[in-house]
Amino acid sequence: MEGFEGWDDYAPFYDWENAQTLGRRDVPFWRNLALNAGGRVLELGCGTGRVSLPLARAGVRLVGVDRSSAMLALARQRLHRGRLHRQLGLVQADIRHLPFPAATAASKGARDSFAMVMAPYGILQSLLSERDLTRTLSEIRRVLKPNGTFGLELVADLPSWEEYRKRVSLKGWRGRRGGTHLTLVETVRQDRTRRRTIFDQEFVERRGRQSRVHRFSLAFRTLSVPQMTRRLERAGFEIATLLGDYGGREWDKRADVWIILAKRPVVK
Repeated sequence: MEGFEGWDDYAPFYDWENAQTLGRRDVPFWRNLALNAGGRVLELGCGTGRVSLPLARAGVRLVGVDRSSAMLALARQRLHRGRLHRQLGLVQADIRHLPFPAATAASKGARDSFAMVMAPYGILQSLLSERDLTRTLSEIRRVLKPNGTFGLELVADLPSWEEYRKRVSLKGWRGRRGGTHLTLVETVRQDRTRRRTIFDQEFVERRGRQSRVHRFSLAFRTLSVPQMTRRLERAGFEIATLLGDYGGREWDKRADVWIILAKRPVVK
C-alpha cells in the first residue's frame, strides 16, 4: 500500500511537532462526539494515542488501530502508564482490512460493535490510491452499526500549500531544557498529476555537541470536501454535517478545518 512509508520514522517526532502546530485543539471536538455516540468507538490511525488516550481518560470505550508498530509502541507505553486498558484497546492493523466482525441491526448492544468510527486529521488522505480509499470506506461501513456516525477530517486545501525547499519550520526543546533540541527542516512538493502533496522531513536532533539527522517523506492525497462526500455517498453513507471549525461552524472552502460527519443509514 502506498502512503505507509515514513510513519515509523515519524513516530519519535510526531507528538513534539503536533504539540507546536495542532496541539490539542481537535481533542475536545472528538471527545464530545464520542461521549455522545452511544457505544464503543473505533479510531483509525490512532498513532501515538494523541486523541485516543484523552478520550479514554474521559470515559469513552474505544479501540485504536494503526499500521505503524513504532507509533503503537509509544501509545502502549502511555496506555500502561495511564492504566487505561479497560477503556482503550490498541490493535496493529491495516485500515483497508479491519479485523472486526460486521455490525448489523442485531449487534446494537454487542461488545464487538462500533457506534462511531473516527478518522482525525487527514488519515484517509494517506491512502494514495482510489482503490485503497474505496476499500477502506467499505470496511468502515461494514463495522459501523446502523445509524452509527463516521467522522473524518481532511487536511484543509492541500493543493494550495506553497512549495518550498529546506525551510526551517520548527525548532525547540523536547522535554526539559537541557535535554534534546530539535529542528525541523521541511520541503513541500506538489505532484499535481497524481494529486499528491509530499512533505520531505528532516529532523535534526542535538544533544550537547552530538547531532543526528533523520530524513523521511510523508505523502497525502489532495481531496476536497465535495470530492470526499461523493465518495462517501457512493460507499453507502449519508452526509449529516460539514463543519469548518471544531466549534461547529458550517464548512466553506475557505475554512481552516474540514470535517465531515456521515451516517450509516438504517435499512428498512
